[in-house]
Amino acid sequence: MLPLDVLYLPEEPAHDAEIEAINAEAFGPGRFAKAAYKIREGGPHDRNLSFVGMRNDVVVASVRLTPVTIGNGRALLLGPLAVRPAHKNLGIGRKLIAIALKAAADDGHSAVILVGDEPYYGPVGFKMVPLGQITMPRPVDPRRLLVHEITPGALADLKGEIKHLDLASNL
Repeated sequence: MLPLDVLYLPEEPAHDAEIEAINAEAFGPGRFAKAAYKIREGGPHDRNLSFVGMRNDVVVASVRLTPVTIGNGRALLLGPLAVRPAHKNLGIGRKLIAIALKAAADDGHSAVILVGDEPYYGPVGFKMVPLGQITMPRPVDPRRLLVHEITPGALADLKGEIKHLDLASNL
């Protein structure tokens, strides 16, 4: 299979069941205990900034962006990013990230945060957040907290605990 066989589309409600199955397959039941999942419990992701990779009318990969606040600043939380095992190592995940980052930039966002491995996300523009600058609602290895600055210098405005934008608005 060539990566060209994959069609990249905005996420639709009709994709939800397949996306949940991909996330369950990729991350297992332990995903519900993760810090990023706790943030996502605070409200919905932004469907306008979330995408799927489809092959033969089946969702084979997904990426979501969720609006968050960090102190007085705002950003997007990337994730989950998941690719079905049979479709890994074909560049599908990185292509979805690139599409999501472009959509975030086009929508006027200044930064995207995620919890992940710098060797994977570094080549697509993510770097480690300075230790202690941003905190999560549950324990996370601070070396895995990464940022992509869409607007140069945007990270300077992001200090404090990450919360879902909807949750922070209701406090």
